Amino acid sequence: MTAPAALDHRTSGYSLRHAYCLAQACALAYKNQPAIEQQAADWGFDRVRHHESRFTPPFPLQDTQAYTLASDHMIITAFRGTEPAQIKDWLTDGTAPPRQGPGGTGRVHDGFAEALDSIYPELKATLEEWRTDGQSVWFTGHSLGGALAMLAGARLYLEEPRLAADGVYTFGQPRTCDATLAAAYNRGFKDRMYRFVNNNDVVPQLPPEPFYTHVDALRYIDSSGEVHASMPLIGGLTDRARGLTADPFAPAGDGIRDHFMDSYLKVLKKNLD
Repeated sequence: MTAPAALDHRTSGYSLRHAYCLAQACALAYKNQPAIEQQAADWGFDRVRHHESRFTPPFPLQDTQAYTLASDHMIITAFRGTEPAQIKDWLTDGTAPPRQGPGGTGRVHDGFAEALDSIYPELKATLEEWRTDGQSVWFTGHSLGGALAMLAGARLYLEEPRLAADGVYTFGQPRTCDATLAAAYNRGFKDRMYRFVNNNDVVPQLPPEPFYTHVDALRYIDSSGEVHASMPLIGGLTDRARGLTADPFAPAGDGIRDHFMDSYLKVLKKNLD
């Protein structure tokens, strides 16, 4: 993992540096609990809580994992993702009917919603316990974790607005909801939601349209590693044509290489440098 950067606990609004710090929090979610707790202390957080659930077949995911860090000024919840090879069939399955969205708004991917449900009560209780003095709250996640971060933000905003997050940053997030929920989310999280997509990353292209769509606030990383506030139509097509293989899930393909959390860290660090 790229060398950690110091988190500014008083930050507000969008910045690439904050994006890089939250990307590091996403990478940390793949580590074990002692490693998370040690890094939390190094970042100046005095409270850590782990959220974890286990599923049994036939549910397609083995577990849902996240952690929450808190200090006097900032709270971060980072949701763990899963490897692309493990979610290939699940992501491409467009036959599973979506369920009703948070607060009765729109529809969401049933698998994502069930994964969030398994840890949501504990997450909500943690925020209620720790957000005692107006701390900023940030949700972040990579891959599946990005979908969970977005849905957790939507659920709190629509059902528990007093606990609504100040910002949501996702990396390699799959399509998560329908157009109705996306529109409500875009209104509620204008200038607070940032969805990073690294060039040919295959996961943001799934599950298939038209049942599922993305929220706005794209931050597109082109083939040279530069971050853009949108994906240029012609330039985006050219970028995504480079390095593609017949199977975007092939280990040697851009679709997988660009999805790795370490790839996001490297390009964000490059932009800071």
